[in-house]
Amino acid sequence: MRSLAPGIKLITSFSRDSWYRFFILILTFVFYTTYHLSRKPISIIKSQLHRNCSNVIHPADLNITDNDTWCDWAPFDQNNYQNLFGVLDNCFLVAYAIGMFFSGIFGERLPLRYYLSTGMILSGLFTALFGLGFYWQIHSLWYYCLVQALNGLVQTTGWPAVVACVGNWFGKGKRGFIMGIWNSHTSVGNILGSLIAGVYVSSAWGLSFIVPGIIIAVAGVICFLFLVEKPEDVNCTLPQHHESVEQEPLLRNSSSNEEIFSSNTSTAVEPVEDHTEAISFCGALRIPGVVEFSLCLLFAKLVSYTFLYWLPLYIANVAHFDPKEAGDLSTLFDVGGIVGGILAGVISDYSGGRATTCCAMLIIAAPMLFLYNKIGQNGLPTTIGMLLWCGALVNGPYALITTAVSADLGTHECLRGNSRALSTVTAIIDGTGSIGAAVGPLLAGLISPTGWNNVFYMLIAADVLACLLLSRLVYKEVRGWCGYTTRQRGFKEI
Repeated sequence: MRSLAPGIKLITSFSRDSWYRFFILILTFVFYTTYHLSRKPISIIKSQLHRNCSNVIHPADLNITDNDTWCDWAPFDQNNYQNLFGVLDNCFLVAYAIGMFFSGIFGERLPLRYYLSTGMILSGLFTALFGLGFYWQIHSLWYYCLVQALNGLVQTTGWPAVVACVGNWFGKGKRGFIMGIWNSHTSVGNILGSLIAGVYVSSAWGLSFIVPGIIIAVAGVICFLFLVEKPEDVNCTLPQHHESVEQEPLLRNSSSNEEIFSSNTSTAVEPVEDHTEAISFCGALRIPGVVEFSLCLLFAKLVSYTFLYWLPLYIANVAHFDPKEAGDLSTLFDVGGIVGGILAGVISDYSGGRATTCCAMLIIAAPMLFLYNKIGQNGLPTTIGMLLWCGALVNGPYALITTAVSADLGTHECLRGNSRALSTVTAIIDGTGSIGAAVGPLLAGLISPTGWNNVFYMLIAADVLACLLLSRLVYKEVRGWCGYTTRQRGFKEI
């Protein structure tokens, strides 16, 4: 008998369930990559909107009346341009933070495929509208603020929806590792957004927004055509956290997908799907650990988003790189974030301590931020090394809380099998974190005119506060390791 080709052997070695789970993981990874890809250009083009015009060669036919600002883009040609950049960032981030608290509620009650695809297409529209301001010669701050605010609202559709979808497909086993890898979409999106925006920033910065806008809109169409929200929609087995006490013996004795989804067992699966109500906002807040992790994420995300929006400008001002080089160099922070997110997931899976892992990384991050500000620009190798380290330590806890921790809490055992809390819990945690994401860039815009040292002191203080907010959970986890608490399935009772 002829042996199968090695490639076919590899393909057939995986079950139908495994292929569907892999497909959903890749699909949601791509979707949220495009969300971050469309957010990044604003940080790249800041140094182009306000430049040192004395170093720019002007056209011979241009009548220059002010040599200091002739090459700047009004209204960002004023001396308070950093404050205006802060206002622009906050229009997006405040709208995002407010919208996030409602997005999870909608996500629990609307079909995820329609909800996500609509949000991605609208995000593409508003991202492109910002870039069209370059071609339409719009110099009104109100226009850019309005577009940013509307974009912030529609972008809230992304995170609760993709986390809920992944949570529907994956159980708690190795969740930190799987979601640590999956969550690298944030950094990958930032990197791709920086590189795409950098291609056009010096020639036609409008395309730095239009091209990412087209990409995320196309991804929205793909989402509508291919996303499968739940395993039962395609007769795949349910992950562990969907199983109720009554279902477990039945599923354990089943030998195939056909047995699990036969007419005899469908009545056992149906009550979990049809007779559980979506959790209320206050009910989600009562889940142990939600408040602490939400407040911790507020300060952790404050630090991460300050880097997201201000790092290219900081590198350009302090290290004197041109806008494209500063944007390219800033991607190293996100490269470090990929490694940090995976490392945080692996460590927390192995130790069983989500809070302790976050706290340890935040403690190390504080002095690392201080060192980056002091010696980070002493040569290119030092800059590269410090950016990688800071990215790993800053984004590691942020990635862990928004993925594995949110999924753990959204399927916590106190919910008694109700799987319809995941989107709401995720939205509460990320929405609270988004308040910090809004405050951080705003404070950076207000503080940076007094010196970049003060900005870094603010970031260090935020890291310390994030650690303190996790202190009770860390104490519980340490006691658990010493045998004082009972280990629950994948998550300690806190």
